[in-house]
Amino acid sequence: MIEILNNIFFFVVALGILVAVHEWGHYYVAKLCGVKILRFSIGFGKPIYQRLTSSGMEFVIAAIPLGGYVRMLDGRVDDVVPEQQSVAFNNQPVSQRIAIVAAGPIVNFIFAIFASMLIGLLGFSAPKPVVQEVEQNSFMYRAGVQPYDQIIAIGGKSTQDWREVIFQLSTFSGEQNMPFTVMSENGLQRNLVAPINGWKIDPDEPDLLGAFGIQRFAPEVTTTIAVVSEDTPASRAGIRENDKILEINGTTQEKWSQMVEIIEANPNESATFLVSRDGAFQRIEVTFGEHPEREGVGFLGVIPFREAYPEDFIHRVQYGPIGAFAYGVQEMIDISSLTLTMLGKLIVGDVSVKNLSGPVSIAQGAGNSANAGLIAFLSFLALISVNLGIINLLPVPMLDGGHLMYFFFEWITGKPVSESVQEIGMRVGGLLILALMATAIFNDIIRNI
Repeated sequence: MIEILNNIFFFVVALGILVAVHEWGHYYVAKLCGVKILRFSIGFGKPIYQRLTSSGMEFVIAAIPLGGYVRMLDGRVDDVVPEQQSVAFNNQPVSQRIAIVAAGPIVNFIFAIFASMLIGLLGFSAPKPVVQEVEQNSFMYRAGVQPYDQIIAIGGKSTQDWREVIFQLSTFSGEQNMPFTVMSENGLQRNLVAPINGWKIDPDEPDLLGAFGIQRFAPEVTTTIAVVSEDTPASRAGIRENDKILEINGTTQEKWSQMVEIIEANPNESATFLVSRDGAFQRIEVTFGEHPEREGVGFLGVIPFREAYPEDFIHRVQYGPIGAFAYGVQEMIDISSLTLTMLGKLIVGDVSVKNLSGPVSIAQGAGNSANAGLIAFLSFLALISVNLGIINLLPVPMLDGGHLMYFFFEWITGKPVSESVQEIGMRVGGLLILALMATAIFNDIIRNI
């Protein structure tokens, strides 16, 4: 329940920020063009907060945080008195109407640059994409990848950490071959090609690295205890933090994986541990429990220490203002390219509609990224902001892109699209959006049952 509430909270925070940014773009440019703003709403439905500004605009935060809108004076839906004709949206030159509508998505792209720029200024460290294991007969095995190879590029795009690797792997859904470059431990670079034979992203198998047959490098897990959870078999037996487990039932334990096998295979059984504590040896009698989420699997309730990550395996990023701005721009371009590529593959069938995500998946992403820290949350905001900008620019009536399509037609022909055509477009666009939302929500439900 706490995790669900956490996800909902950060979903509301993230969406509130992005909707406010998007609608502020419409609002700001409309004000520059002299259009009268009647309402600025974050969310839909019943207002939970509202106030009237000095300009007469109503600012509202509504109960349903799934979007927002800026309502402008418009002669097509409002009774406009003669003295306010000049400030009605529909009476503005078509170039200004285009600017007002386009401003929302454009500000989403600007916000993504700002969020990524902030990441660059704050700096972060991430593991380099060094492969630890390669599964036999997998895509990467057949391409010639060896343990401790570092993936430095995929499809000509540099990959400096695992996030970039996963992004690039996803773009090859539906392709026959994937060219990439690795660097071995001795610094030798090799250009390889993985025969992926039309592989497609499977939403039921979200581990893309596993799908390609590789496992990322991770430092060795020790047998020294870092955390002992409360009210668990370990805490009840008297195991403490910094205890080093040497033996279980007289068998030497050199690797954590050995211990896991013994513990998981013996639910509700007793065992004698030999531990090293403060320079002395001590024997402890332990009765294993049963894993709360895995029936028939033994459980101890501890987390071990890992060895330190090798310095050479860590990618560090931090820039000054100019470098951070360039980093932000490049991140926005890369995310946009990835989004457009995946949209194209969705249209041609190289990516299944089962991969569409709705509010539940977005909420989980918001909660997980927020729990991972500020850098991860900013990265999540940048990703969703770019996606929001691109989706709103699609030429679908009801979206900003649909309005822009009508306005460009008016700009070229010199006359507006007829009301009847716009009405048909709104209905078709509404049905399309409803169908996409229903599909995304259905996918969320299937993934979480």
